[in-house]
Amino acid sequence: MSFQTAVSLIYPPRCLGCGDKVESDFGLCGTCWRDTQFIGGAICDSCSAPLPGQDTGETLKCDTCMKTPRPWVSGRSALLYKGNGRRLVLAFKHGDRQEIATPAAKWMAQAMADIPKDNMIIAPVPLHWTRMVKRRYNQSALLAQALAKQTGLPVCPDLLLRKKRTQPMENMNKEVRFSSVKGAISVHPRRRHRLVARPVLIIDDVLTSGATLAASTDACIAAGSGPVYVLTLARAVKDA
Repeated sequence: MSFQTAVSLIYPPRCLGCGDKVESDFGLCGTCWRDTQFIGGAICDSCSAPLPGQDTGETLKCDTCMKTPRPWVSGRSALLYKGNGRRLVLAFKHGDRQEIATPAAKWMAQAMADIPKDNMIIAPVPLHWTRMVKRRYNQSALLAQALAKQTGLPVCPDLLLRKKRTQPMENMNKEVRFSSVKGAISVHPRRRHRLVARPVLIIDDVLTSGATLAASTDACIAAGSGPVYVLTLARAVKDA
């Protein structure tokens, strides 16, 4: 009996969602898989919001992104922030379930399959140092590092800095979200050379209003980056 087989007998693979036994590590059982809504089909090219109709290969925009264009070129998300998708994000972000980063990176890599990657560098949305001390890890940085392993793209974990602490945005409206992060994020002065004239892929856990991602994008562009793309694990959308 191999060591790996012995370990699997003692610690059999468990579903990331409910903890039931599954066939392989970092998997979801059938029930949790059905309750996890992966984004596919027709989507907004800017924010990954699902759109009605079939995917015809055309570049589509949702009403929100047509009304207020995003500063980044394209945005993708792997799953909807609802049901099991929401539970996975919250467990990863607040429940110290850091192992979720590995399967999440696989899902995110699939979501960004159509984004050009030549000379691209990955950068996570930063946490303020006081929040980092409290939480002990930056979930966006974990996703960025796991995605780098998955795709082979380089990652710079501290490319962006959060200069001022902002309040949690859960109960803020869109206008307050954008004003609260204005000027809060900048490019690390000792890392600027890594993004000059090259594409940047900014990573975060959830895209809601896009305020933090917009502030991160603006910081990259101001520092002389090439085109900026955004990728998140989940996309929060309002129910129709």
